[in-house]
Amino acid sequence: MGQGLTVAQSLIIAFWVALVESRSLGYATLNLRFSPMMTGLIVGLVMGNVPQAMIITASIQLIYMGLMAPGGSLPSEPPVATAIAVPVALLGGLNPAEAIAVAVPVGLLGSYLYQFRFFLNTFITRLTDKYAAELNDRGLTFSIIILPTIISFALFVPTIFVALYYGTPVIARVTAALSGGRIFHVLEVIGGGLAALGLALILQVIGKKKFFVFFLLAYFVSVILQPLKINTVTYAIIGTILAYVYILVTDEKTETN
Repeated sequence: MGQGLTVAQSLIIAFWVALVESRSLGYATLNLRFSPMMTGLIVGLVMGNVPQAMIITASIQLIYMGLMAPGGSLPSEPPVATAIAVPVALLGGLNPAEAIAVAVPVGLLGSYLYQFRFFLNTFITRLTDKYAAELNDRGLTFSIIILPTIISFALFVPTIFVALYYGTPVIARVTAALSGGRIFHVLEVIGGGLAALGLALILQVIGKKKFFVFFLLAYFVSVILQPLKINTVTYAIIGTILAYVYILVTDEKTETN
């Protein structure tokens, strides 16, 4: 097991989380907030182990696939969960299912931190109203975009830094000691169930019954072809070809009618 993250590593990851949570880059960072994959890539690059980091992040991604965000508010924060769980898993040698057991409670705590950010932003509303009454466009830019971004960085950078630099080595040692025991076996089973729940939710939300057969086809083809060790690029090409054939068939059927 590694000794822990350095100051520089912790700061880089903390700045990334603050950047995503502040939504300072507009809609792009909003998408990054809803998906942990890019955060997992950043953590992997910082820690020098991109392949294993992405394997762990892919499992975390599954539990957030069907997550709804009414009004932009998430019940759990994927970037925060990934930023903490992936380093803990890499340092403690945890498998992806065990990493989910770390990600879920951390993501829940991250949602409280995000809501606290909203609370701090309420103190800016009077300033925004003042600039709006004055028709001050520069002032509105400052109060609506720049000041909330500063508050987000001031809140998330030190919090995530402390959690990474001081917390991850401790959590990694504890989880490494418990890994393989009965407690983590239970958590591993629950983690696998959460991943399945994420898939079920996404199918329920965006899935259509007439397309469900393609989901089953993809699943059983991946199981059957697993010994061949086919990568995801090949599956993507096969899926694209099948989608094109389906479009051709449905278009011809429409024209004949």
